Amino acid sequence: MYRQKQRITRTAALALLPLAAACGTEQAGSTTADAGKPVTGVHWTVDSVTVDGTEHDAPADAYVTIDDSGRAQGNYGCNHFSAQATFDGDRVRLGDATVTEMACEEGPMTFEENLARTLADGPLRTEVSGDRLTLTTEAGDTVRLTEERAAPLYGTRWTVTTLGEGGPDGVAEPLPAGAEGTAHLTFDKAAGSVGGRLTCNKVNADATVRDGRITLGPASTTRMMCEASLMATEKRLLRLFDSTVSYRLEHRTLTLTSENGETVTATAER
Repeated sequence: MYRQKQRITRTAALALLPLAAACGTEQAGSTTADAGKPVTGVHWTVDSVTVDGTEHDAPADAYVTIDDSGRAQGNYGCNHFSAQATFDGDRVRLGDATVTEMACEEGPMTFEENLARTLADGPLRTEVSGDRLTLTTEAGDTVRLTEERAAPLYGTRWTVTTLGEGGPDGVAEPLPAGAEGTAHLTFDKAAGSVGGRLTCNKVNADATVRDGRITLGPASTTRMMCEASLMATEKRLLRLFDSTVSYRLEHRTLTLTSENGETVTATAER
């Protein structure tokens, strides 16, 4: 279970992440593995990490991306991270990490520790085969990843994962117990509408998307009553409607931000 709140970032790396600074001889931009496919510019979903001969399956949220400037970011299985990636031939090294500070259930946290230590044990040899990437440490530990395509705004079932307050010091709150995986939205381009569920009740509304903003009409909902914490979350989600919200789509994550700065984050259903 998540703890109540998540700090957005912190600048110091976690003690469990002794990420080494890149060697001066390594140059960013050597971003292609031996097979010829770029490592950068791809959303790599983590499938597993193998440490000391034991394979650990990844939670659904674990991923890694590296852009062409050498900025790496991702999720270890619980916490998000960012780092600097430098390449030397088919080797990559990650350094200068910043990590969020959210605690999760024991399984994801255990996986996170294994993945973080393995990614820190650079340089990592990169090997691409089709849509698969393997990162291998000098000791032989491996991280296996698969390329994942971006999700479109329309037609995707967006499952709400966190609610957040506006501003640089805001926090992201996971949904309360019993609500995980219940709230979801799907945008229909042809109908100009959005439908889904708000933890308890079903919802429908008009939705017009233009210039990075979505104008949502008044919400039409069913009238079920649920446990108090679910209803409180539902009321917060209802504030998005009958207003215009900005949206940001990053691969398989959708963030909606109301005019008063409250945010709703959702992920694409696999």
